[in-house]
Amino acid sequence: MDLTLATREVDGTTIVSVGGEIDVYTAPKLRDKITELVAAGAHHLVIDLEAVEFLDSTGLGVLVGGLKKVRAHDGSLQLVCTQDRLLKIFRITGLAKVFAIHGSAEAAIAAG
Repeated sequence: MDLTLATREVDGTTIVSVGGEIDVYTAPKLRDKITELVAAGAHHLVIDLEAVEFLDSTGLGVLVGGLKKVRAHDGSLQLVCTQDRLLKIFRITGLAKVFAIHGSAEAAIAAG
């Protein structure tokens, strides 16, 4: 399974829709996309994980790294996730307390 990335901008927030599997092989693609967006001045990101079927520790590391990158520019990185199996990973690792996790991209943008 490969990783798909699509970006769109809504009200000054960049939404990155991620699909497929985020693992040791595909995570660098997501990391590079986040790095590229931050370098281009996008400091408010919403990572939409609704189409993600698998997420491992490498993927979690990329998300944490992305959060650090945007925070260095007084930005934000929020997640969209409603899948129980992924939410469980965030709860078990304690990252549910680190990330703002929303039910939709619209909710994430509204939360700012």
